[in-house]
Amino acid sequence: MSFVKDFFKKTKTFFYWIILSAIVGISTGIVGALFHKAIDFATQTRTDNPWLIYLLPFGGVIIVLMYRLSKKQLSTNTVIDCIRNGEKASGLLAPLIFVGAFITHLLGGSAGREGAALQIGGGIGSQLARLFRQKSKESGIMIVCGMSGAFSAIFTTPVTATVFALELVSVGHIRYFQLLPCIISSICGYLITSAFGNHTLFYELASVPPLEPVMCAKVAILGVLTAFLSILFCLTLHKTEELMEKTFKKDYIRAFAGGCIIILLTLIVGCRDYNGAGMDIIGNALSGNARPEAFALKLIFTAITVGAGFKGGEIVPAFFIGSTFGVTAGTLLGIDPAFAAALSLICLFCGIANCPLASLLLGIELFGTEGIVYYTLIVSLSFVTAGHFGLYRSQKIVYSPMGTDKENNFVK
Repeated sequence: MSFVKDFFKKTKTFFYWIILSAIVGISTGIVGALFHKAIDFATQTRTDNPWLIYLLPFGGVIIVLMYRLSKKQLSTNTVIDCIRNGEKASGLLAPLIFVGAFITHLLGGSAGREGAALQIGGGIGSQLARLFRQKSKESGIMIVCGMSGAFSAIFTTPVTATVFALELVSVGHIRYFQLLPCIISSICGYLITSAFGNHTLFYELASVPPLEPVMCAKVAILGVLTAFLSILFCLTLHKTEELMEKTFKKDYIRAFAGGCIIILLTLIVGCRDYNGAGMDIIGNALSGNARPEAFALKLIFTAITVGAGFKGGEIVPAFFIGSTFGVTAGTLLGIDPAFAAALSLICLFCGIANCPLASLLLGIELFGTEGIVYYTLIVSLSFVTAGHFGLYRSQKIVYSPMGTDKENNFVK
């Protein structure tokens, strides 16, 4: 009799979470698809009206004033903390990052959109948990589902979105019981964004070199170099933010000054390649074409944009930096530039996010399976080399990249 009761209880829980995760996925999918459209509109409008960049300082002030509506700091770290501590995220998190990222992209700030997806999804998942009166543990699951659904809707990589949300909170530890609800939310988000007409992101590589010792050695060198670049990326963003806070005590002055610096840098470089997300530059790099200084300039633009308080994300800028660096480094190492760009894109993502499985799956979903051995090699090297550094300071290192138990240690 107890077996029957237990069976029906587990069956009820199973279908309950299928329905709940589908609701989260549909909700985040709709908002994520709209955000995808909004950012595309902002990018096209900025391209058609170059003068909009001169409004960037004022846009920064508007973002700061909007965020003052919240009583506490709102960021991806906030979402991670909510998952770990079983807390509810602010109801303002999703709308504020939506509008803030739109303004940043419209006026030429150097930021991405996938980091915003994590906050939008996490915020919606948290509010749905509050609506359904979920306890702390269940609330955390719904937040992770929301992150999966929104990331999938905005970046159109459902498997990567699922595993990324699971890996993000704790380095070296995955809660596998969250896998089913997360993939359901992710699939829902992907299907909805496809229904909205948002295209699936995929780059077809012209060629993948055969597996041989010399090429493995070259890829390994590229992996270590890109891993060090990922450490530089994280340190530059963190130190720039600290420097901006020390230099400009008032947040609205900081945002205004940051906008002015971006305008000045744009005029100095003489092009708009480093404003916005730069998806077109990423596409060119994955075709084997990139300026040798592009990765360094994008790093500077992104660090100032984020440090000044503009909103968006750091992941697509990391794709930009990784792919353009790959072209330059690959050429020097004798690797096909387009293939090297793809490898460095995956490698840098792993280095800044500490999510090796998600990075491997990202390579498969973006570039196909033919280079999977090389993807695995370069991701592994990146994780071991840069695993104690990361974008998200709320990430907890449960097990270090070298296998040492590191409870209560956080990424630098």
